[in-house]
Amino acid sequence: MPRPAAYILCTSPRSGSTLLCGLLRDSGAGHPKSYFHRPSLADWRSGLDLDPNTPRADIFAEAARQGRANTDIFGLRLQRQSAPFFFEQLRDMHPAAQTDAQAVTAQFGPTRYLYLHRTDKLAQAVSLVRASQSGLWHRNADGSELERTAPPQTPTYDQDAIATELATAKTYDTEWETWFTREGITPFRLDYDRLAADPHATLARVLNHLDLPPVTLSAPAVAKLADDINADWIARFKADTK
Repeated sequence: MPRPAAYILCTSPRSGSTLLCGLLRDSGAGHPKSYFHRPSLADWRSGLDLDPNTPRADIFAEAARQGRANTDIFGLRLQRQSAPFFFEQLRDMHPAAQTDAQAVTAQFGPTRYLYLHRTDKLAQAVSLVRASQSGLWHRNADGSELERTAPPQTPTYDQDAIATELATAKTYDTEWETWFTREGITPFRLDYDRLAADPHATLARVLNHLDLPPVTLSAPAVAKLADDINADWIARFKADTK
């Protein structure tokens, strides 16, 4: 198997991907981010600080440049909801490709696929609802805010919202599995719980899979957000849906 020129972290929201991306970045494995997050070329250009008239091919080239971050490997985080438009654009750019994976290889070179998922879908759904309500998605290791999308609000238990996100999270997992099967891809599987319990052990496994040298890092750059509120919502939802 050729040494990879790129890797794609296939995942869905609140599965620990920000933690893993930070570890990979700090270990010199490129700079994995959601460079193709929203289904919009205009948003891609904006996120990459490109001119509004930048051609599509140059968008991909700039994403690859930023995602390598002066290393030998391109890292990309791809959320499930972002995948259809991303692959559609690649297939359009590489019409000779017979599969999505062939289009990825044509664009980025030999690519390996990581699949990070969260077994406890209810915990994932609760995390999504709480982050959406509070506006706070991630904290740095020192407790300061890393990512906020809305002014602070007090989160409120919402059974319907949790049920909706629970169904969506399950759908994303099914869609990834269907895509892997269709593309003939056997991804390197990673689990949120193992990542959260021992981030450095998970990082070591990933670096080995990518044929990259081991790296010793200090504490992860991202702090865990789940607390007693998450546990309470999970218990209430289970009681409400018996």
